[in-house]
Amino acid sequence: MTELVISRRKLGVDRVRCSCQIPTIVALFVLFLGLAISLSVSSHAHESRPIYVEVEETKPEIFAFTIKTPKTIPDFNIPSIVVPTNCEPIGAAKLLAQRDSYLREASFKCSGGLGGAYVELSFPAIIPSVQTLIRLQTLSGITHSKLLDPGETVWEIPLEENKSQVAKDYTLLGISHILEGYDHLLFLACLILIAGTGRKILITVTGFTIAHSITLVLSTLNLVTVPIAPVEAVIALSIVFLATEIAKEPRDTLTYRYPALVSVCFGLLHGFGFASVLKDIGLPQTELATSLLFFNIGVEIGQIIFILVVIALYKILITITKSSKDILGKLEVPAAYVVGSLAAFWMVERIYSFWY
Repeated sequence: MTELVISRRKLGVDRVRCSCQIPTIVALFVLFLGLAISLSVSSHAHESRPIYVEVEETKPEIFAFTIKTPKTIPDFNIPSIVVPTNCEPIGAAKLLAQRDSYLREASFKCSGGLGGAYVELSFPAIIPSVQTLIRLQTLSGITHSKLLDPGETVWEIPLEENKSQVAKDYTLLGISHILEGYDHLLFLACLILIAGTGRKILITVTGFTIAHSITLVLSTLNLVTVPIAPVEAVIALSIVFLATEIAKEPRDTLTYRYPALVSVCFGLLHGFGFASVLKDIGLPQTELATSLLFFNIGVEIGQIIFILVVIALYKILITITKSSKDILGKLEVPAAYVVGSLAAFWMVERIYSFWY
């Protein structure tokens, strides 16, 4: 089995064949990830939030439709709902602007209900490349849901209840959120880089997982409430902090000695960030525990996928080169500067959003 070590001593040929520095491999990955994010995405780390459509039967055959559209979709392209022919509008539709989203509300009387019917989202301009989560809740307590892929706009409401759909939908949402949440990925990559060895990485990531799971649950259930804008700014600051630790010498600080302590402390903050996304998406009241549990499971699956990608890169690089240590070791500081600069930009922009 390949040994994972952090030693900086000059190694002989035989030693190089069986060991390699995992921090330097991660440094290469962090540098690539940071540069890719800098060139290809905006400063917001949660721009992949799906459109959320909630359909609630408020009275027999009376359905209230609410479409929550993230502000990443321009206001001229806010979707409306297309209902079956057995539905007639009740009153005028309303459009409300919130901090991070637009709300379109409309009510319909649908003779015979919506079971087996089709509902569709209609966009004024183009169909955006985002997911859509649609959920229907009836007076009898039955909940139907469907996660539509990007570009998919039509949903056939099932005649029978499918409880497993809630678990599937929120697991996929958790996975997509963490894999498209670049601030969380960069923070996790920096943690791996600082932890260094396989055992420390396991302990550090476990601490981060436990911490953000606690605050995710507490915040989503409104047991603990904090303003999300400052939390998002501090999340960016946490990446700046880790990048600074990686860039400076000597590496004998508390962060390097006890990386799990740092991951737990900042993990509590990241949990509030996860919760804000989950609140924006929406939770079914009849399946609250299920959706919360499986969203968190999805986040953990996404983290595992990310870590496995890092390990796979490590395995590939030590296979194709026998002397990568000296070259890759020089990438840690440049990687830290790229990631730290990007995170500092996020932090300044998020602080600026306090007033604008």
